[in-house]
Amino acid sequence: MKLAMPEPIHCTTCRVLYGDTDAAGVVYYANYLRYFEIGRTEYMRDLLYSYRQLEEQGLILPVVECGVRYRAPARYDDLLRIETSLAEISSIRCRFNYRILKSAETSAVPILLAHGFTVLAAITRDGRLSRLPDDIVAGLAAAGQSSP
Repeated sequence: MKLAMPEPIHCTTCRVLYGDTDAAGVVYYANYLRYFEIGRTEYMRDLLYSYRQLEEQGLILPVVECGVRYRAPARYDDLLRIETSLAEISSIRCRFNYRILKSAETSAVPILLAHGFTVLAAITRDGRLSRLPDDIVAGLAAAGQSSP
């Protein structure tokens, strides 16, 4: 799985909590989806507006598809850099691509730990497929065509 990371690439960091790890001392595989969510939430907040503001308009964006390719393990207390990029946007769905890197805290070069994607669809609170508001589509499309 090779994923393009169109500009702008939004970066945020988080530290691996002890509770994120499994019995082998590495980050449990499903927690990478939580890291994707952190990246996506901060991308939206910084480039458009928060998920809360979207929900106030009566829309929810559940993940309808996802994929992750694991490259190297993350461990307790690692500082992670989450890179998020909007890969596609339409009137009812959007796709984000991600890279999770071990930050260059202890080495000169960040280490790629995982990369992947999520596809989200717009639905109403009662679960019906809905169109994204034009301002959201336009705002995300414009953010995807400009550099940070």
